[in-house]
Amino acid sequence: MTTVSLRFDDEMKKQLDEMCAEMGMNLTTFFMIYAKKALRDRKIPFDIAAPTEPFYSEANMAQIRKADEQVRAGNVVVKTMEELEAMEVD
Repeated sequence: MTTVSLRFDDEMKKQLDEMCAEMGMNLTTFFMIYAKKALRDRKIPFDIAAPTEPFYSEANMAQIRKADEQVRAGNVVVKTMEELEAMEVD
C-alpha cells in the first residue's frame, strides 16, 4: 500500500468531509472511487471545459493589451464604413 498526501484549503476540506459523510463515506473512499473510475474509463471522470466567458481568456487579453499599446502609440488606421465594405468585395 502507498500513502498519498493532499493539501486542501481548510474550508474545502470541511465541505468535502461533510458531503462525503452525507453519502456515507470518508475522504479515502471518495478518492478510491474517483481513482478506480478514472482507471476503468481511462479518462478524468468529469468534464473539463474552458470558462464560459472567452472574452477574458489569456490569449484575448494579450491581444487587447497589444491593441491598447498600438492606440496609445498612435499606430492606428482610420477607415470609413464605405472603405471597409469596399475591402470586403476586393
